[in-house]
Amino acid sequence: MLDRLNQAMDHIERHLADDALDVADLARIAATSEYHLRRMFSALAGMPLSEYVRRRRLTVAGAEVLSGQGTLLETAIRYGYGSGEAFARAFRALHGVGPGEARRTGAALVSQPRLSFRLTVEGSSSMRYRVVDRPAFNVVGLKARVPLVYLGPNQAIIDFHRGIDPEVTERLRALPDQEPEGIVAVCDDLDPGRAEGSELDYYHAVVTSAPAPEGAVALPVPAGTWAVFTTSGPAPESIQKLWSDVYTEWFPSNPYRTRPGPEILRTTPFANGEQAEAELWLPVEREEG
Repeated sequence: MLDRLNQAMDHIERHLADDALDVADLARIAATSEYHLRRMFSALAGMPLSEYVRRRRLTVAGAEVLSGQGTLLETAIRYGYGSGEAFARAFRALHGVGPGEARRTGAALVSQPRLSFRLTVEGSSSMRYRVVDRPAFNVVGLKARVPLVYLGPNQAIIDFHRGIDPEVTERLRALPDQEPEGIVAVCDDLDPGRAEGSELDYYHAVVTSAPAPEGAVALPVPAGTWAVFTTSGPAPESIQKLWSDVYTEWFPSNPYRTRPGPEILRTTPFANGEQAEAELWLPVEREEG
């Protein structure tokens, strides 16, 4: 998998300055789906694939601007911008200075290094997981639209939880009739590129075959295969690390890829309130071939 990802990175470099760069082509090179490629890349690189391509294009374009090669409009068009104004806005957003000023003054610019992926053989810890097939079920609970946060507390989720009536949570606790048991956090309808700050549907909910009671919403989940990962440690750091380890270690080493569907997290706090045990459910399918 990592070799194929690096071949996709090579393809990006060859096509930075033309219109042939297509995510479908990258997915074929990586021997996976566009959906899985976007999620895998975001987890490994810490940024969406589209953001990496944009930054690489503006890095190479910046070198051309400083070299005096061609007109600024020619550079803008070569790197996919329909006008000098659009190019100038994007250039300034990354480099902090417009292309005209950069050329006149030789200003210092930002550089996005070319990415390559390597497998490190550290073996720091074994990952506990199981793979299960599940019939269709419902996610039933309360829903909010929140931003995606990779590291540290998500204040929008904290505020959402603070506004939940404890009696509603107790009514939900009576509904689960299958794994994962108890109250769970469910993320769905994420941005394909998984950009930091992009929005997603967040559910304070339970997994059940029952319909939603009054005041709650239901998310129907079709039958399918799930990979279930467990961890314990400081919260939320250990949970966020688990998410990262799944994509950087488990998927490259196992014949599975993600499929569309919600991500389900069951967290059980320890008595000290600072640590927790977590169980992460991800929808998966076997890689073909």
